[in-house]
Amino acid sequence: MKSKHKSIFGLLAVVGLTIAAVGAMFLMPINKTGEVAYLYIYKNETLDSIMSSLSQSSNRLGVTAVKSLAVITDYEEHIIPGRYEIGRHTNALMLFHRMSSGQQVPVRLTIPSVRTMDRLAEELSEKLMVSREELLRTFESKDSCAKYGVTPETMACIFIPETYEVYWTISVKGLIEKMKMGAKSFWNDERTRKAKALGLTPDEVITIASIVDEETANNAEKPMIAGMYYNRYRQDMPLQADPTVKFALKDFEIKRIYNNMLDVESPYNTYRNKGLPPGPIRIPSVAGIDAVLNLVKHDYLYMCAKEDFSGTHNFAKTYDEHLKNAEKYTKALNDRGIK
Repeated sequence: MKSKHKSIFGLLAVVGLTIAAVGAMFLMPINKTGEVAYLYIYKNETLDSIMSSLSQSSNRLGVTAVKSLAVITDYEEHIIPGRYEIGRHTNALMLFHRMSSGQQVPVRLTIPSVRTMDRLAEELSEKLMVSREELLRTFESKDSCAKYGVTPETMACIFIPETYEVYWTISVKGLIEKMKMGAKSFWNDERTRKAKALGLTPDEVITIASIVDEETANNAEKPMIAGMYYNRYRQDMPLQADPTVKFALKDFEIKRIYNNMLDVESPYNTYRNKGLPPGPIRIPSVAGIDAVLNLVKHDYLYMCAKEDFSGTHNFAKTYDEHLKNAEKYTKALNDRGIK
C-alpha cells in the first residue's frame, strides 16, 4: 500500500514539475541580448520566417514557447505586420499577446535634411515598412501630389525636419497626412505672422531657406544670407544662387561654378530665371527656416565666400565691391588647386 502511495506521489511530483517547467517556459524572459530588441514582421511572412527573425534576439526556449502559442491559436492565419518590442523582461506570453493583437510600438522618425526627394524616399524606406519605389511614385506624381494640395516641386515643403512618432507599418498616405499635420503645427501663429510680414508664403520661406542652408552650415550667418537673397527677390533681381545651379545639374560634388554651367536650362537655375525656383532645393533645417523668418535687414545685394574658407561670406552693396571679393576668393581657389 505504501509503495502504491509512493508511486502516486512520485507521479504527481513529476506532473507538478512538468507543469512548472512548461509554465516557466512561457513566463521566463526570452530576451537573450540584455538590451531592448524589436521583432519586425513584414507582410506575407510565414510562421517559420517570423521564428527565424525572433531567434536573433530571443533564447531557444522563448522561441519554442512563442511558436507553441502560435500553433495552438492558428496564428499563421491572421499574422499582423508590425514592430514589436522585446524588452529585457518580456516573456513569451507577453510577446505573443502583442504580436497577435497588433500592439506594436511606434518609431521615433526624424525627417532628414536631405537634398533630393529620392534621397528622402531612400532614408524613409530604411526606417519604415514602405518601399522607396512607392514613396517616389507618390512624390513624383502630379495627381498624387494634388490630393495633398502640393506639387512634385513643393512636396518637400510638408516635410519639416523634426522628430515624429509613427508606426513602422504606416502607409504612404498616412505618412504624408502625418507630415501635413506636423507642418500645420510648425507654422504656428508666430511663424505665420513673420512670413506674412515679409510678404512670403510658407512655401516661399522654405524655398529661400533651402538655398540659405546650401550656402552655409554656419547658423549664425544664415539670417544675414537670408537678408541678402530677400533683398534681391524684392528688387526683382535674379537670385544668382550657385546652389540652384548644382541642383539643376544634379551634381552636388561641384566645388566651383564656372560660366559654362550658368546656362543650364532648368527652372531651378536662378541665373537664367528671375524669382524663386519652383520649390526648395533641399529639405531645409529648422534653423534655416527660422533664419529667413528672422532675417537681418540690411542693404547688401551681393555675397561671396570668404577666401579663408571659413564657411562664411563677404557681403557687398555694389557690384564693383563684389567683384573685388570674388577676385580674392578665386585666387584662393586657384592657390589650393580647387577645380
